[in-house]
Amino acid sequence: MAQLVSMEIGKDGIAIIRICNPPVNALTISVIGGLKEQYEEAVERNDVKAIVLTGDDKFCGGLDINIIQKVQKNGDTSFLPDASVELVIDTIENGKKPSVAAIQGFALGGGLELAMGCSARIATSRAELGLPELKLGLIPGCGGTQRLPRLVGTSKAIEMLMSSKIITSEEGKELGIIDDVVSSHEDLLTVSCLWALDIAEGRIARTHTLQRTDKIEPIHESSAILEVKRQQVLKTSPHYKACLDVIEEGIISGGYAGVLKEDKVFRELVLSKSAKALLHAYFAERATSKVPGITDCKLKHRKIEKVAVIGGGLMGSGIATALILSSIQVILKEINFDYQQKSLKSIEVNLQSLVKRGELLEEKMKKAFSLLKGVVDYEEFTDVDMVIEVVNEEVLLKQSIFEEIEKICPPHCIFASNTSTIDLNVIGARTKSQDRIVGTHLFSPAHVMPLLEIVQTENTSKQVILDVLKFAKIIQKVPIVVKNCTGFAVNRTFFPYMQGAEILANLGVDVFRVDRVITEFGMRIGPFQLFDLSGYSIFLAVVKEFAAAFPDRTFQCPLVQLMMANGRKKNGRGYYLYNKGKIPEPDLSVLQIVEESRRLASIMPGGEPISVTDQEIVEMLFFPVVNEACRVIEEGVVVRASDLDIASVHGMKFPSERGGIMYWADSIGAEYIYARLKYWSEAYGNFFKPSQFLQERATKGIPLAEL
Repeated sequence: MAQLVSMEIGKDGIAIIRICNPPVNALTISVIGGLKEQYEEAVERNDVKAIVLTGDDKFCGGLDINIIQKVQKNGDTSFLPDASVELVIDTIENGKKPSVAAIQGFALGGGLELAMGCSARIATSRAELGLPELKLGLIPGCGGTQRLPRLVGTSKAIEMLMSSKIITSEEGKELGIIDDVVSSHEDLLTVSCLWALDIAEGRIARTHTLQRTDKIEPIHESSAILEVKRQQVLKTSPHYKACLDVIEEGIISGGYAGVLKEDKVFRELVLSKSAKALLHAYFAERATSKVPGITDCKLKHRKIEKVAVIGGGLMGSGIATALILSSIQVILKEINFDYQQKSLKSIEVNLQSLVKRGELLEEKMKKAFSLLKGVVDYEEFTDVDMVIEVVNEEVLLKQSIFEEIEKICPPHCIFASNTSTIDLNVIGARTKSQDRIVGTHLFSPAHVMPLLEIVQTENTSKQVILDVLKFAKIIQKVPIVVKNCTGFAVNRTFFPYMQGAEILANLGVDVFRVDRVITEFGMRIGPFQLFDLSGYSIFLAVVKEFAAAFPDRTFQCPLVQLMMANGRKKNGRGYYLYNKGKIPEPDLSVLQIVEESRRLASIMPGGEPISVTDQEIVEMLFFPVVNEACRVIEEGVVVRASDLDIASVHGMKFPSERGGIMYWADSIGAEYIYARLKYWSEAYGNFFKPSQFLQERATKGIPLAEL
């Protein structure tokens, strides 16, 4: 068995200590112990002048996430390694001999923290650097909150930490994290050894990052920066504020005091509810790409290099944008030249907006746009690997498109539809290629939203599903594989959320209060603002599909029709007033329309508005979602219950710090959810009627997500 940490000593007196723990060189207990041992030996040896710390193929991906999982499972933080002071401060940063980090591939989390403890950092071109711990409900635990501000300044450090932003080594050099960037892996060790020798022999001053203050803004400026950010994160999970407090401790009391506070807070956060939920979401996301019977068979995925997109509206142009950003050649078909030009312009605007936000380089934008070609016929479809249909939700139109492309496209071509509700069997009814038909349901804006719902029919081949799973990875989307049904997994599960909002409005609950409560719960926007943004006509089309499929639990009321008849969501007016450059404001005149809907729906008990708490508003909107999710699980629409957690987080922006819809439901308990739904169903009708699956789980005390 190969050593996890090895050391070789060159004739120049430089000891190269190498981490070898594939695939990401994670910091396990054994790796941390190995680093200490090798450093101790290097320090004691007379033939060693300095140390170069590196990794085999990659530098280091940070602390082994399984350690965190074990701590959370046992509730015992003693399983956490003491690496912050013993290893990074005492051994690396303040050790008798200087260290230089030689970074290739990536240095993330604890990996970057190790590197920042060294006297200098050399990296290969385009290596990735970042401290993404806040994504997991944690903060850096090996001095990252203290050393990063000392290398890049308080303001930039806060930006990187709060966003979990990953930067390149070139950006790192510009900021001050990296001292030198080399062009190749071959040069990396050579240059790093020269730096180490120069530091050891005094030609370059040895630096102790934790003692530096030259990059940090004065205390009053830093405190002001921190306070502004605190106000911005007030409504987010507590670990964001905790991170800011730890940074401030180091600025006021010194780096060592900051490290001690960081370690204390890190250990507290590991056992927090949000950290447990976010870690669950992390593992759930990794699991979505594993599909029994498909990813574990002997098939090999085929390349998807050229894709045709039919329809260049909001969704189609977003999909095309996502594809060309991932270096996929795109043929975009529209019905005429004018529409084609409008679609191409929309894609150009999408790319330019990414450039303006600093998420895309101008050079990359031009290269991406060059991969796009607009057409008005099917002539260019003869060699495409995949077609994605993104036209209006009209069955006959979709059927005619699939019938046409079957005649022109090559035999291996995948026929995909972005439909959100229509049965794929119906869409492909006129074709002979049932095994090539699949749903690729993305969410708007498609070049931003991370979820891809892969919908398989009974006839879709395993090869096609495998190819689309690989395709999802290429276009940087999180896939969930689902079975064909009305609304599939995401829209079916969350349709009751919008219906519940309508019911509350017609029961007399203030629509703007509902939105406020739901955003305080953690949703990005409330359901009534979502009505405005997603479109009333689209919602009515979905209601029609759901009413046909699930007539016993679809609530139909006149509210949306009344909004449309009143000309709402035109000229910037819906439930809210939308003025460019301003935050949407409630349009109180809409209350007259809501009042008319209440009169027509006539569901208020005794004609009087009901009285509900904020908690009841949350429950009346989300418990029906949990109820429908139970049906989706029972019917085998999803591979595993946790897929719905990822679907809710990435598809509907359910707050990730709650772990996803099913994780959240189990944190409350099936028995309580069942009891509340049963009570509401008796008071307000079948919409709230508990499913058989939920009733059984509540009765037997079995978690909802346990299969």
